[in-house]
Amino acid sequence: MARSLWKGAISFGLVNVPVELFPAEERKEFQFSMLDKRDLSPVGYKRYNKKSGKEVAWNDIVKGYEYDKDRYVVLTEEDFRRANVKATRTIDIKAFVPAKEIPAQYFETPYYLVPSGRGEKVYALLRETLKSTGRAAVAQVVIRTTQHLCVVAPIGRALMLITLRYADQLRGTSGFELPAESLKTAGVTSKEVDLAQRLVDDMTEHWKPGEFKDTYHEDLMRRIKEKIKSGETEEITRPEGEEAEKPRSAQIIDLAALLKQSLDKGAPRKKMTEGRRSRSGKPPLRVVSSRGSAKTLAKRKCA
Repeated sequence: MARSLWKGAISFGLVNVPVELFPAEERKEFQFSMLDKRDLSPVGYKRYNKKSGKEVAWNDIVKGYEYDKDRYVVLTEEDFRRANVKATRTIDIKAFVPAKEIPAQYFETPYYLVPSGRGEKVYALLRETLKSTGRAAVAQVVIRTTQHLCVVAPIGRALMLITLRYADQLRGTSGFELPAESLKTAGVTSKEVDLAQRLVDDMTEHWKPGEFKDTYHEDLMRRIKEKIKSGETEEITRPEGEEAEKPRSAQIIDLAALLKQSLDKGAPRKKMTEGRRSRSGKPPLRVVSSRGSAKTLAKRKCA
């Protein structure tokens, strides 16, 4: 089991729920070493005293805030705690909001909240109340040295804390050249809208996160094994020509034709389980087009 990152309590009104905070994210990333390309020797970094030039051990390093030129205030973990004892030990709920009202761009990092001490009863009460009301708790908490806006929401039997971005941390869109909201002004035809909607309908599925995998991790591992097998471990691979570096052109000559081709070829995502029921409860019809390709069409509900 992972080590807890933080211990404290969820606070709302006069109620406190003792909890521990655990990471809910497990990143699967490659760990690359920095090499000197001249002889492929590993490149290292040293922490050194800028005055003496001597290397400094981790045990001799402290944090400092430069309040004037070359003058510092030394800060320890105790200073961070004393700055606001309550904030460093409390997930302070400020409001309860409908969970669906929080836009996706505000979400950052997920954590699990696990009850500690004798907090199981109040933990369960808060979890089930949030479930039954469809609300999420908006709160603030200090993790390490940063105060985060966050949301506490129920996920199955657990309460999850997800850090949020503050409103002033999100950039606006005023500096971008974006298409007009009116499709007519943007030059989109009704035929293109119809084809796009049909393609979206054809690719619509229920959310199944387990179906999505980080395939690039496997692809890169395969490339690494290829270089090992072919004896090219020290080969610095170059692009295969100018074309390899050129990005695709964003120009679309006939949008309707491309949408039509996408429909004729079938959605790139795999369809829902074959034989699934339509909204009417009857199995979907199999219709063969004039080109000979099979398309699945659900009977439309009569008005």
